[in-house]
Amino acid sequence: MIFLDERGRAGELSLLQQFSGTFVRDVNLGVLLVDTDFRLVDISELACSILGIDRKSSINRQVEDIFRTVPKEHQLVQRTLLDGVLVRNHAVSWTNDRERYELLMDSNLIRDESGQVVGAYVIFKDVTNLRSLEQQVQRSDRLAMIGQIAAGTAHEIRNPLTSIKGFLQVLNRTFQQNGMEREQGYTDLMLAEIDRINELVGEFLLLSKPKNVTYDKIDVSSVLRDILPIINNQAVLHNVTIHYESVYQIPKIVADRELLKQVFINLCKNGIEAMVQGGTLTIIERIEYRERKVHVDIQDAGPGIPAFLIDKIFDPFFTTKEHGTGLGLSVCQRIIHDIGGHIRVSSKGYGTTFTVSLPFSPD
Repeated sequence: MIFLDERGRAGELSLLQQFSGTFVRDVNLGVLLVDTDFRLVDISELACSILGIDRKSSINRQVEDIFRTVPKEHQLVQRTLLDGVLVRNHAVSWTNDRERYELLMDSNLIRDESGQVVGAYVIFKDVTNLRSLEQQVQRSDRLAMIGQIAAGTAHEIRNPLTSIKGFLQVLNRTFQQNGMEREQGYTDLMLAEIDRINELVGEFLLLSKPKNVTYDKIDVSSVLRDILPIINNQAVLHNVTIHYESVYQIPKIVADRELLKQVFINLCKNGIEAMVQGGTLTIIERIEYRERKVHVDIQDAGPGIPAFLIDKIFDPFFTTKEHGTGLGLSVCQRIIHDIGGHIRVSSKGYGTTFTVSLPFSPD
Protein backbone atom coordinates (compact mmCIF):
# COMPACT_ATOMS: atom_id res chain seq x y z
CA MET A 1 0.00 0.00 0.00
CA ILE A 2 1.30 3.48 -0.96
CA PHE A 3 0.20 6.73 0.70
CA LEU A 4 -0.48 9.77 -1.52
CA ASP A 5 -0.26 13.30 -0.16
CA GLU A 6 -2.25 16.32 -1.32
CA ARG A 7 0.10 16.74 -4.32
CA GLY A 8 -0.31 13.12 -5.32
CA ARG A 9 3.27 12.34 -4.31
CA ALA A 10 4.03 8.65 -3.73
CA GLY A 11 6.75 6.99 -1.75
CA GLU A 12 6.16 8.32 1.77
CA LEU A 13 5.47 4.86 3.10
CA SER A 14 8.57 3.33 1.59
CA LEU A 15 10.80 6.07 3.02
CA LEU A 16 9.28 5.67 6.47
CA GLN A 17 9.47 1.90 6.23
CA GLN A 18 13.16 2.10 5.31
CA PHE A 19 13.77 4.26 8.38
CA SER A 20 11.76 2.01 10.66
CA GLY A 21 13.18 -1.20 9.24
CA THR A 22 16.76 -0.29 10.11
CA PHE A 23 16.11 1.55 13.37
CA VAL A 24 12.91 0.73 15.21
CA ARG A 25 13.43 -3.02 15.50
CA ASP A 26 17.10 -2.91 16.51
CA VAL A 27 17.30 -0.18 19.14
CA ASN A 28 16.28 -0.32 22.78
CA LEU A 29 14.46 3.00 22.68
CA GLY A 30 10.89 4.18 22.51
CA VAL A 31 10.34 5.15 18.87
CA LEU A 32 7.19 6.43 17.15
CA LEU A 33 6.97 7.27 13.43
CA VAL A 34 4.11 9.34 12.04
CA ASP A 35 3.24 10.39 8.47
CA THR A 36 2.08 13.81 7.27
CA ASP A 37 -1.54 12.94 8.15
CA PHE A 38 -0.44 12.33 11.74
CA ARG A 39 -1.05 8.59 11.47
CA LEU A 40 1.16 6.17 13.35
CA VAL A 41 3.34 4.34 10.79
CA ASP A 42 5.53 2.32 13.15
CA ILE A 43 6.32 1.99 16.84
CA SER A 44 8.98 0.09 18.79
CA GLU A 45 8.24 -2.63 21.32
CA LEU A 46 9.62 -0.54 24.19
CA ALA A 47 7.29 2.34 23.28
CA CYS A 48 4.31 -0.05 23.23
CA SER A 49 5.27 -1.39 26.67
CA ILE A 50 5.76 2.01 28.31
CA LEU A 51 2.82 3.77 26.64
CA GLY A 52 0.52 0.81 27.22
CA ILE A 53 -0.72 0.44 23.63
CA ASP A 54 -1.10 -2.52 21.29
CA ARG A 55 1.11 -2.24 18.19
CA LYS A 56 -1.03 -4.22 15.75
CA SER A 57 -4.24 -2.32 16.49
CA SER A 58 -2.51 1.09 16.52
CA ILE A 59 -0.60 1.09 13.22
CA ASN A 60 -2.14 3.44 10.58
CA ARG A 61 -4.48 5.03 13.15
CA GLN A 62 -4.57 8.75 13.97
CA VAL A 63 -2.32 9.53 16.93
CA GLU A 64 -5.07 11.58 18.59
CA ASP A 65 -7.35 8.57 18.36
CA ILE A 66 -4.76 6.27 19.97
CA PHE A 67 -4.29 8.64 22.92
CA ARG A 68 -7.87 9.95 23.08
CA THR A 69 -8.16 9.07 26.81
CA VAL A 70 -5.15 11.26 27.65
CA PRO A 71 -5.69 15.04 28.10
CA LYS A 72 -4.30 16.88 25.09
CA GLU A 73 -1.71 18.81 27.09
CA HIS A 74 -0.31 15.53 28.48
CA GLN A 75 -0.12 13.63 25.19
CA LEU A 76 3.43 12.56 24.43
CA VAL A 77 3.16 13.23 20.67
CA GLN A 78 1.60 16.53 19.54
CA ARG A 79 0.42 17.40 16.02
CA THR A 80 2.56 20.56 16.19
CA LEU A 81 5.49 18.20 15.64
CA LEU A 82 4.67 18.25 11.91
CA ASP A 83 4.82 22.06 11.98
CA GLY A 84 8.43 21.91 13.13
CA VAL A 85 7.85 22.31 16.89
CA LEU A 86 10.66 19.96 17.92
CA VAL A 87 12.18 19.03 21.29
CA ARG A 88 15.65 18.00 22.42
CA ASN A 89 16.34 16.20 25.71
CA HIS A 90 12.85 17.09 26.90
CA ALA A 91 12.07 15.52 30.28
CA VAL A 92 8.49 14.24 30.62
CA SER A 93 6.58 11.94 32.96
CA TRP A 94 4.24 9.24 31.72
CA THR A 95 1.92 7.00 33.73
CA ASN A 96 0.35 3.87 32.27
CA ASP A 97 -2.10 1.65 34.12
CA ARG A 98 0.55 0.29 36.44
CA GLU A 99 3.72 2.37 36.62
CA ARG A 100 5.08 5.88 36.29
CA TYR A 101 8.02 6.52 33.97
CA GLU A 102 10.49 9.36 33.62
CA LEU A 103 11.37 9.84 29.95
CA LEU A 104 13.92 11.90 28.02
CA MET A 105 12.45 12.76 24.62
CA ASP A 106 13.71 13.98 21.22
CA SER A 107 11.75 14.59 18.02
CA ASN A 108 12.49 15.61 14.43
CA LEU A 109 11.05 15.73 10.94
CA ILE A 110 11.79 13.18 8.21
CA ARG A 111 12.38 14.60 4.73
CA ASP A 112 12.80 13.02 1.31
CA GLU A 113 15.65 13.73 -1.11
CA SER A 114 13.98 16.91 -2.33
CA GLY A 115 13.57 18.26 1.20
CA GLN A 116 9.83 17.66 1.43
CA VAL A 117 8.49 16.57 4.85
CA VAL A 118 7.25 12.98 4.66
CA GLY A 119 6.75 12.40 8.37
CA ALA A 120 8.31 12.77 11.78
CA TYR A 121 9.70 10.68 14.59
CA VAL A 122 9.72 10.78 18.37
CA ILE A 123 12.45 8.97 20.30
CA PHE A 124 12.52 8.63 24.06
CA LYS A 125 14.74 6.93 26.60
CA ASP A 126 13.46 5.49 29.86
CA VAL A 127 15.53 7.25 32.55
CA THR A 128 13.27 6.33 35.46
CA ASN A 129 15.97 4.38 37.27
CA LEU A 130 18.53 7.16 36.79
CA ARG A 131 16.15 9.83 38.07
CA SER A 132 15.11 7.58 40.92
CA LEU A 133 18.74 6.90 41.84
CA GLU A 134 19.57 10.60 41.77
CA GLN A 135 16.62 11.40 44.02
CA GLN A 136 17.46 8.54 46.36
CA VAL A 137 21.04 9.77 46.74
CA GLN A 138 19.81 13.28 47.55
CA ARG A 139 17.25 11.97 50.04
CA SER A 140 19.75 9.55 51.56
CA ASP A 141 22.13 12.43 52.27
CA ARG A 142 19.37 14.34 54.03
CA LEU A 143 18.18 11.25 55.91
CA ALA A 144 21.72 10.43 57.00
CA MET A 145 22.13 13.92 58.44
CA ILE A 146 18.79 13.70 60.25
CA GLY A 147 19.71 10.23 61.52
CA GLN A 148 23.04 11.45 62.90
CA ILE A 149 21.34 14.30 64.72
CA ALA A 150 18.66 11.94 66.04
CA ALA A 151 21.14 9.36 67.27
CA GLY A 152 23.03 12.00 69.19
CA THR A 153 20.08 13.79 70.75
CA ALA A 154 17.36 11.13 71.18
CA HIS A 155 18.29 10.22 74.74
CA GLU A 156 18.76 13.86 75.74
CA ILE A 157 15.21 14.53 74.52
CA ARG A 158 13.55 11.40 75.87
CA ASN A 159 15.01 11.54 79.38
CA PRO A 160 13.40 14.88 80.34
CA LEU A 161 10.20 13.89 78.51
CA THR A 162 9.98 10.76 80.67
CA SER A 163 10.21 12.88 83.84
CA ILE A 164 7.64 15.39 82.56
CA LYS A 165 5.27 12.60 81.56
CA GLY A 166 5.58 10.92 84.97
CA PHE A 167 4.71 14.09 86.89
CA LEU A 168 1.83 14.88 84.51
CA GLN A 169 0.39 11.40 85.08
CA VAL A 170 0.50 12.00 88.83
CA LEU A 171 -1.25 15.37 88.41
CA ASN A 172 -3.79 13.80 86.05
CA ARG A 173 -4.70 11.15 88.62
CA THR A 174 -5.01 13.78 91.36
CA PHE A 175 -7.29 15.94 89.19
CA GLN A 176 -9.41 12.90 88.41
CA GLN A 177 -9.76 11.97 92.09
CA ASN A 178 -10.75 15.54 93.02
CA GLY A 179 -13.26 15.89 90.18
CA MET A 180 -11.25 18.67 88.51
CA GLU A 181 -12.38 17.84 84.97
CA ARG A 182 -11.07 20.99 83.28
CA GLU A 183 -7.56 20.57 84.72
CA GLN A 184 -7.64 16.85 83.89
CA GLY A 185 -8.44 17.77 80.28
CA TYR A 186 -5.36 20.00 80.16
CA THR A 187 -3.09 17.20 81.37
CA ASP A 188 -4.69 14.70 78.95
CA LEU A 189 -3.82 17.05 76.11
CA MET A 190 -0.24 17.52 77.33
CA LEU A 191 0.26 13.76 77.72
CA ALA A 192 -0.99 13.17 74.17
CA GLU A 193 1.45 15.78 72.83
CA ILE A 194 4.33 14.16 74.73
CA ASP A 195 3.41 10.83 73.14
CA ARG A 196 3.56 12.51 69.71
CA ILE A 197 7.05 13.85 70.48
CA ASN A 198 8.18 10.37 71.52
CA GLU A 199 6.82 8.90 68.28
CA LEU A 200 8.66 11.55 66.29
CA VAL A 201 11.92 10.79 68.09
CA GLY A 202 11.36 7.08 67.39
CA GLU A 203 10.97 7.78 63.68
CA PHE A 204 14.11 9.92 63.78
CA LEU A 205 16.03 6.95 65.17
CA LEU A 206 14.79 4.72 62.34
CA LEU A 207 16.46 7.07 59.86
CA SER A 208 19.86 6.20 61.27
CA LYS A 209 21.20 2.77 60.43
CA PRO A 210 19.34 0.20 62.58
CA LYS A 211 21.82 -1.65 64.77
CA ASN A 212 19.96 -4.95 65.05
CA VAL A 213 19.13 -5.67 61.42
CA THR A 214 18.90 -9.39 60.61
CA TYR A 215 19.09 -10.16 56.91
CA ASP A 216 17.76 -13.53 55.84
CA LYS A 217 16.06 -15.21 52.89
CA ILE A 218 12.37 -14.57 53.33
CA ASP A 219 9.12 -15.19 51.48
CA VAL A 220 7.33 -11.91 50.67
CA SER A 221 3.96 -13.71 50.62
CA SER A 222 4.44 -14.92 54.21
CA VAL A 223 5.30 -11.36 55.31
CA LEU A 224 2.13 -10.01 53.72
CA ARG A 225 0.01 -12.80 55.25
CA ASP A 226 1.47 -11.95 58.67
CA ILE A 227 0.35 -8.32 58.45
CA LEU A 228 -3.08 -8.98 56.90
CA PRO A 229 -4.87 -9.25 60.29
CA ILE A 230 -3.42 -5.87 61.30
CA ILE A 231 -4.40 -4.31 57.96
CA ASN A 232 -7.88 -5.84 58.08
CA ASN A 233 -8.54 -4.35 61.51
CA GLN A 234 -7.48 -0.93 60.26
CA ALA A 235 -9.60 -1.36 57.11
CA VAL A 236 -12.78 -2.19 59.05
CA LEU A 237 -12.52 1.12 60.93
CA HIS A 238 -12.47 3.01 57.61
CA ASN A 239 -15.11 0.95 55.75
CA VAL A 240 -12.42 -0.45 53.45
CA THR A 241 -12.16 -3.99 52.06
CA ILE A 242 -8.86 -5.76 51.35
CA HIS A 243 -8.24 -7.64 48.09
CA TYR A 244 -5.04 -9.70 48.08
CA GLU A 245 -3.61 -11.51 45.02
CA SER A 246 -0.68 -13.77 45.85
CA VAL A 247 1.75 -15.67 43.64
CA TYR A 248 2.44 -19.39 44.07
CA GLN A 249 6.06 -20.20 45.00
CA ILE A 250 7.31 -16.63 44.87
CA PRO A 251 11.14 -16.37 44.81
CA LYS A 252 12.74 -15.53 48.13
CA ILE A 253 14.44 -12.21 48.75
CA VAL A 254 17.12 -11.14 51.22
CA ALA A 255 15.79 -8.64 53.78
CA ASP A 256 15.01 -8.01 57.43
CA ARG A 257 11.55 -9.49 58.03
CA GLU A 258 10.41 -7.01 60.67
CA LEU A 259 11.56 -3.96 58.70
CA LEU A 260 9.79 -5.27 55.60
CA LYS A 261 6.61 -5.67 57.66
CA GLN A 262 6.97 -2.05 58.74
CA VAL A 263 7.16 -0.92 55.10
CA PHE A 264 4.05 -2.82 53.99
CA ILE A 265 2.03 -1.81 57.06
CA ASN A 266 2.91 1.85 56.50
CA LEU A 267 1.99 1.77 52.79
CA CYS A 268 -1.25 -0.11 53.41
CA LYS A 269 -2.20 2.21 56.26
CA ASN A 270 -1.61 5.25 54.03
CA GLY A 271 -3.79 3.71 51.31
CA ILE A 272 -6.61 2.94 53.75
CA GLU A 273 -6.55 6.45 55.24
CA ALA A 274 -6.61 7.97 51.74
CA MET A 275 -10.05 6.41 51.08
CA VAL A 276 -12.16 8.65 53.29
CA GLN A 277 -15.37 7.41 51.65
CA GLY A 278 -14.36 3.75 51.86
CA GLY A 279 -13.30 1.52 49.00
CA THR A 280 -10.96 -1.38 48.21
CA LEU A 281 -7.27 -1.66 48.97
CA THR A 282 -5.68 -4.07 46.47
CA ILE A 283 -2.40 -5.85 47.20
CA ILE A 284 -0.91 -7.66 44.19
CA GLU A 285 2.25 -9.75 44.00
CA ARG A 286 4.10 -9.94 40.67
CA ILE A 287 7.32 -11.59 39.49
CA GLU A 288 9.53 -10.08 36.79
CA TYR A 289 11.94 -12.87 35.87
CA ARG A 290 13.76 -10.82 33.24
CA GLU A 291 14.66 -8.15 35.81
CA ARG A 292 14.87 -10.75 38.61
CA LYS A 293 12.56 -8.77 40.85
CA VAL A 294 9.52 -9.37 43.01
CA HIS A 295 6.98 -6.55 42.80
CA VAL A 296 4.24 -5.78 45.32
CA ASP A 297 1.59 -3.30 44.16
CA ILE A 298 -0.50 -1.56 46.82
CA GLN A 299 -3.41 0.22 45.13
CA ASP A 300 -6.01 2.42 46.78
CA ALA A 301 -9.17 3.94 45.35
CA GLY A 302 -8.69 7.36 46.92
CA PRO A 303 -8.60 10.78 45.24
CA GLY A 304 -5.02 10.32 44.03
CA ILE A 305 -1.94 12.50 44.45
CA PRO A 306 -1.67 15.74 42.44
CA ALA A 307 1.13 15.72 39.86
CA PHE A 308 2.87 18.69 41.52
CA LEU A 309 3.14 16.77 44.81
CA ILE A 310 4.01 13.27 43.64
CA ASP A 311 7.75 13.95 43.46
CA LYS A 312 7.81 15.34 47.01
CA ILE A 313 6.09 12.59 48.97
CA PHE A 314 9.34 10.80 49.85
CA ASP A 315 11.01 13.99 51.06
CA PRO A 316 11.66 14.12 54.82
CA PHE A 317 9.02 16.14 56.74
CA PHE A 318 6.73 16.52 53.71
CA THR A 319 3.20 15.46 54.62
CA THR A 320 -0.39 16.21 53.66
CA LYS A 321 -1.75 14.78 56.92
CA GLU A 322 -2.83 17.12 59.67
CA HIS A 323 -0.92 15.22 62.35
CA GLY A 324 1.68 13.49 60.17
CA THR A 325 5.42 13.76 60.74
CA GLY A 326 6.39 13.41 57.08
CA LEU A 327 8.91 10.68 57.91
CA GLY A 328 6.94 7.48 57.25
CA LEU A 329 7.58 7.22 53.51
CA SER A 330 11.17 8.42 53.95
CA VAL A 331 11.80 5.57 56.37
CA CYS A 332 10.14 3.07 54.01
CA GLN A 333 12.28 4.20 51.11
CA ARG A 334 15.42 3.99 53.23
CA ILE A 335 14.61 0.40 54.26
CA ILE A 336 13.89 -0.76 50.71
CA HIS A 337 16.88 1.11 49.26
CA ASP A 338 19.21 -0.58 51.77
CA ILE A 339 18.27 -4.03 50.39
CA GLY A 340 18.76 -2.98 46.76
CA GLY A 341 15.12 -2.33 45.91
CA HIS A 342 13.04 0.74 45.16
CA ILE A 343 9.56 2.17 45.68
CA ARG A 344 7.68 3.84 42.84
CA VAL A 345 4.40 5.69 42.98
CA SER A 346 1.89 6.39 40.22
CA SER A 347 -1.39 8.28 40.37
CA LYS A 348 -3.88 9.20 37.68
CA GLY A 349 -6.14 11.35 39.80
CA TYR A 350 -8.43 8.52 40.87
CA GLY A 351 -6.30 6.31 43.04
CA THR A 352 -2.65 5.76 43.86
CA THR A 353 -0.39 2.74 43.38
CA PHE A 354 2.80 2.19 45.36
CA THR A 355 5.04 -0.47 43.81
CA VAL A 356 7.72 -2.04 46.02
CA SER A 357 10.34 -3.79 43.87
CA LEU A 358 12.72 -6.23 45.56
CA PRO A 359 15.58 -8.12 43.87
CA PHE A 360 15.79 -11.89 44.18
CA SER A 361 18.72 -14.23 43.55
CA PRO A 362 18.68 -17.76 42.13
CA ASP A 363 18.57 -20.48 44.77
